[in-house]
Amino acid sequence: MVNARGAVQPLERQRMRMRLLGAVDEDRRDVQVLLTALQQAVAEVHGLGGMVHLPGGGMSGVLYLVADSGLPESLTRPWLIIPARGKAPPSRAARGDTVAWQPDLAPPDPMPGRDPAALWPSGVPAGIGHLAVPVPGVGGRRGALSVLFAPGAEPGPAEHAFLDEVAAWMSERLRSSGILNPSPALLQALQHGPGPRDAPAGEVEGAPALTYTWDLRTGELTAGGPVEEVLPGIDPQIMTGGIEAWAALIHPDDLPTAVAGFDTGIQERGGFQHEYRIRQQDGTYVWIEARARTITDEAGAPVKVVGTIRDSSETHAAAESVGRALRHMSDGFVSLDTDWRIDFLNQAAERLFGPAGEVAGALLWNVPAVRAVPGLEQRCRAIAAEGRPAGFDVPWPDGTSWYHLRLVPVPEGLTLYITDTTERHLREVERATAERAAAERAALVQRITRELAEAVTARDVMTAVADGVMAPLGATGLIMLGVVDDRLTVVGSRGYPQHCTQVLEGQWTAGDTTNPVGDALRTRNPLHIASPEEFRERYPQAEALIREGGGQAWAFLPLAVSGRGIGAAVICFDRPRTLDDDERTLLTALSGLIAQALERAGLYDEATTRARTLQRSLLPQALPELPELTVAARYQPAKQGADVGGDWYDVIPLSAARVALVIGDVMGHGMAEAATMGGLRTAVRTLSELELPPDEILGHLNDLVGEPGTDTFATCLYGVYDPVTRQLSYASAGQPPPAVARPDGTVTFLPMTPDPPLGVATPPFETLEAELPAESLLALYSDGLVESKDRDVTTGMNRLAELLFESVNARTAAPAGGSDLDGLCAAITSALLPAHRALTDDAALLLARTHPLDAENVAEWPLPEDAVAAGQARELVRAQLTDWDLADEDLVMTTELLVSELVGNVIRHACGPIRLRMLRSRALICEVSDASLTTPHIRHTSATDEDGRGLQLISALCRRWGTRHTRTGKSIWTEQPLPGSPVDA
Repeated sequence: MVNARGAVQPLERQRMRMRLLGAVDEDRRDVQVLLTALQQAVAEVHGLGGMVHLPGGGMSGVLYLVADSGLPESLTRPWLIIPARGKAPPSRAARGDTVAWQPDLAPPDPMPGRDPAALWPSGVPAGIGHLAVPVPGVGGRRGALSVLFAPGAEPGPAEHAFLDEVAAWMSERLRSSGILNPSPALLQALQHGPGPRDAPAGEVEGAPALTYTWDLRTGELTAGGPVEEVLPGIDPQIMTGGIEAWAALIHPDDLPTAVAGFDTGIQERGGFQHEYRIRQQDGTYVWIEARARTITDEAGAPVKVVGTIRDSSETHAAAESVGRALRHMSDGFVSLDTDWRIDFLNQAAERLFGPAGEVAGALLWNVPAVRAVPGLEQRCRAIAAEGRPAGFDVPWPDGTSWYHLRLVPVPEGLTLYITDTTERHLREVERATAERAAAERAALVQRITRELAEAVTARDVMTAVADGVMAPLGATGLIMLGVVDDRLTVVGSRGYPQHCTQVLEGQWTAGDTTNPVGDALRTRNPLHIASPEEFRERYPQAEALIREGGGQAWAFLPLAVSGRGIGAAVICFDRPRTLDDDERTLLTALSGLIAQALERAGLYDEATTRARTLQRSLLPQALPELPELTVAARYQPAKQGADVGGDWYDVIPLSAARVALVIGDVMGHGMAEAATMGGLRTAVRTLSELELPPDEILGHLNDLVGEPGTDTFATCLYGVYDPVTRQLSYASAGQPPPAVARPDGTVTFLPMTPDPPLGVATPPFETLEAELPAESLLALYSDGLVESKDRDVTTGMNRLAELLFESVNARTAAPAGGSDLDGLCAAITSALLPAHRALTDDAALLLARTHPLDAENVAEWPLPEDAVAAGQARELVRAQLTDWDLADEDLVMTTELLVSELVGNVIRHACGPIRLRMLRSRALICEVSDASLTTPHIRHTSATDEDGRGLQLISALCRRWGTRHTRTGKSIWTEQPLPGSPVDA
């Protein structure tokens, strides 16, 4: 069933899980069946983990852990073997055929020789619940299925019922399993509790046995059959003599232990077993095995002993034979008691541990040879705690031998087998060495192939070959030679002195077979020379390589592409040596790869040189030095390649001491994009000369980029900084916002209107304004600076702000110059951009520090709208120049004439109000403003014209002049060089 929320009801979910169990393959092993069922049970009741215990083997009264799920090994180890009559939930569930619950998880009851409490892990949370249900079996209960629950999560009847259903399913699937069948004694204990106290001891399989009864009250012995049929060498009437006559036959050495064993068995009212020797009629002794059980009366007092006797001489003879075999076996054999003391060791073990007389009875860890093996004690104890045979290899303290140690738990101790595996280890080392060498060669070829495929310049090819070949071959030098006009020129080298490469530069020709390189190029096969003597004998005229390079052996690799020799690689060794077949094959394969890479690199270098030359020509060769702004810029192209990028920047001086700052990005890479970038930069400079505001300039650029037939997009930010008003007027088309670091240390990004890129934008653009305090740092940048495949734009902008903040706070009180900004540009690009080869997009950065004009360098006056305005203007100019210490008469007279002409033109051709402004900046600037939008133009005049010569006079007297439209009209301005400044400044 499914509820309103779409969730499966618990009962239906349980049925689904049982159907899943029913689908388990019939051929699945028992352990897999148990584990599958256990996992479903734990998942359904939301348990922490679970266990399955079943009786098995020949040890009755014991439950074995056969499956667990979701529990750490440290927690399951105490539960490996538990008593069936214990108090733990699995024991109670198996014994009582009932559900057993324990609210707080605790260790199971101890077993002989095993204390689970000592194995209990530390840090087990308190309050973990333990629920167990019985697992039915043939003729009785097999064992128990138990689940652990989180503190406070006590299972209810539904969980009990489901676990019972899973346990029944387990039993049904395991009925045919022989290996997990319970022993008859355990089934009897599970069904009926303790067996009857007068049950006789079981018969011993194998050898014939004689049943006997010993009456403890009378000492009478009664045989269940003829004594001579089982013990032919014993007096047939021995039983008639009672227990005393029988005891007289026991070997004197065995009598104390035999009597003690009988006494202990009688006192404990249980079963017991002993083995001892008895004397035959001919005086010889024979080994017998006696098994017995004590019978008690209703009051619990022992009244008789019933048991069996059999001849065990053959077993002892076999044991003695085994002992001799153990003594002389080639592998070491050591018998240890439960305290890890040495009981027995054979001759092979004596050679490792020392003579038996010196180490017998000693702790294994106190034997010097064992103590010198690091970690051996911990590993052995861990294996013993698990109770399962296990082994491992250890290096012996002599440093040359290896041994495999296998620990096998046995009753009353352990046995240790020691096998010499030195030869196997040596073979494994040799095989591993050969495999590693082959793998290294394959990896070397693969790595060099990959690096050569990624190499784009000749230097990259040289580096890839040197890094990949020199170390693996043990080479000490490498020279890469290229063919230029049949001459061999040095492309690059490593490990050779500089004077050697200078000597080799152009000395050999590719077609001259008197040198080894020419010979190798002729045959197209690698050439190997094993010693200087061989070199001199074969190529006496090329001895300069030995004399200057100092090598002792060489390999010359011809580099040819399409049957055309393009160069050679010369590998040098510092000692005479002969290359083996694998090395020769490797070098032969590499020569072709190197040739192809070097050919590609040559074509790339040629294309890159052309592309970089074009790109450098399209960017500003030098930024202007202006008193209003200190500027610095960085341009970083994308990873090496012939495709140039479209990022660009510019700094353009304008009238009235203003400066235009521009940054843009033509999307894409290639010659077309570079040409578009150059056209845009030229257009921006042309439009700037027209004194257009930022929004109109972007509008004209948008028309240029969006012309029909073009498929280009570009971003651009155009800003104008006015040092008089300290205002930055700017407009943007798709560019990220400029960052401003103010002198107080705050860093902000200027507000922006989200306009699309040029080519897809729809004018008008919006012009924004921001006031920049003196010494503010303005940063204009392209998106490639702040955005990459590993970093989004926001993260990059935040990092840029951090860098600007650090630079402002680290700046000294002294004014910063261009070198200061150059260093900051380098620091920012280094911090934000990855290595050059990893840069996927162009990046441009333009920094500008503002220096506004002080009020003392600015003068402004209103003028009347009549003829006296020109005279008044001349007086104001003379007085201001005197205040500025610019009283040079030529400058004064020229300035008076310029201002008089400008004011006169306004009076005659325009309308007021009229204002006069003078600026002392990079030049002497005079401006006359009026309310007219008419732009004056110089016109050609004839000899008889009475007017029209004023603007010609102005153009001749000043360095620059022009007209700038304003919000209220226009301004006509002139620039004159200050005294002492260059005329063309």
